[in-house]
Amino acid sequence: MERLSSSEAIFSTDRFGGGDMAGQIGMVWEQAKVPLLVPLLRLIVGVCLAMSVMLFVERVYMGLVMCFLKLFRRKPQKQYKWEAMKEDVELGSEVYPMVLVQIPMYNEKEVYQLSIGAACGLSWPSDRIIIQVLDDSTDPAIKEGMKHSYVKQCDYVAIFDADFQPEPDFLFRSIPFLLHNPDIALVQARWKFVNSDECLMTRMQEMSLNYHFTVEQEVGSATYAFFGFNGTAGVWRISALNEAGGWKDRTTVEDMDLAVRAGLKGWKFVYIGDLKVKNELPSTFKAYRYQQHRWSCGPANLFKKMAMEIVRNKKVSLRKKLYVIYSFFFVRKIVAHLVTFIFYCVVMPATVLFPEVEVPKWGAVYIPSTITLLNAVGTPRSLHLLVFWVLFENVMSLHRTKATFIGLLDAGRVNEWVVTEKLGDALKTKAFSKASKKPRIRIGERTHILELVVGIYLFICGCYDAAYGKNRYFIYLFLQSMAFFVAGFGYVGTFVPSS
Repeated sequence: MERLSSSEAIFSTDRFGGGDMAGQIGMVWEQAKVPLLVPLLRLIVGVCLAMSVMLFVERVYMGLVMCFLKLFRRKPQKQYKWEAMKEDVELGSEVYPMVLVQIPMYNEKEVYQLSIGAACGLSWPSDRIIIQVLDDSTDPAIKEGMKHSYVKQCDYVAIFDADFQPEPDFLFRSIPFLLHNPDIALVQARWKFVNSDECLMTRMQEMSLNYHFTVEQEVGSATYAFFGFNGTAGVWRISALNEAGGWKDRTTVEDMDLAVRAGLKGWKFVYIGDLKVKNELPSTFKAYRYQQHRWSCGPANLFKKMAMEIVRNKKVSLRKKLYVIYSFFFVRKIVAHLVTFIFYCVVMPATVLFPEVEVPKWGAVYIPSTITLLNAVGTPRSLHLLVFWVLFENVMSLHRTKATFIGLLDAGRVNEWVVTEKLGDALKTKAFSKASKKPRIRIGERTHILELVVGIYLFICGCYDAAYGKNRYFIYLFLQSMAFFVAGFGYVGTFVPSS
């Protein structure tokens, strides 16, 4: 069979139409690929590898600190002065400090009875405690309750969101740290999730949050006496809160903002890992996406606004400032989000299309595997779900990365506040009964375009790698694309029809 020359082949295809345009596109692609696209992709790979190393070193460091704390049993009760409250016959209830308990709400009628009931059940003299229910329905950022005159009588304020249920002995276990250590401003308790077994999505959330509480909060408390206030399940020294400037609504993470400002004033924080407060995880994908947007956008925006203030601060040590800027903010709140999505969901799949660009095995396999295992130690009961957790976290990294850029650029939805919807048992039962009567579901209620677009991109890269590639990433690419498709079509979490 006679072979045609390249010019003859192009002429031949032109007779059938479109050959000339296809040839031109191919020529432009080949001319731009080697001198422009390949070096650019190599540069991006290098930046992503550097960020991976930062995250790896951070995770290993915190893992080693945790091993030290466990080995030598360094508990807060040994690190700080702590004595149980004792009755005094002569002073009576006056031996107990005045405590203000705040329960901020935002149209959360499904769960408000839980926190109010638990607050009323706290074991503390009735004449030494004030319970304050705050209606944040019109302004969710500012806690106006601190402006009332009777607050001046109080020494400490305990804060519980609407779905949080403290145990009766909560104040007896937390207040002594503040009472006997005048340099402590905040005592933070751990969250205990009552609905972690509700669905696979809540199990995934439990794994992520357990690492935060078991490792990040513990290490920050033990080594730097600083961590981010979680906005609830904590007790503040009111004088420290006021000295730091009180609540400010300049970002959507006013709790973290307050903590950083108090830390820069020299105040110390204590985290009590064995003091747990029950609460509910968001079980709908919509609610979880809104929550993750706020939790990712807010810290990035706060970092932009406070970075130079932290650098110029004179009241804290250089070591603590470096920890806050580099470890607390840059690595955990920015790098962790960016590298997860950009590297593992965009750049590595792109290298399949550019065989000239290689990702070293230590960056593609060893570092992410180690980071994953270190993240999972906080929830040993869910180790068998590790693969699902990795895929789900990569899906959520799409929204975290987008939110991080919005926060850094101070643009778009930077100040958007959507309170995380908590369903409560009664509402779930009602919703499920309604769903059983009306099984018809609108496609638009469940479809998420961004997830579908990324899923298609990963699937195409997987097909190309399976057919022509040498990296053998296609197994990961197909699995990850399926995870994006599942999220894109809304088959994640509990689904509650809107009508």
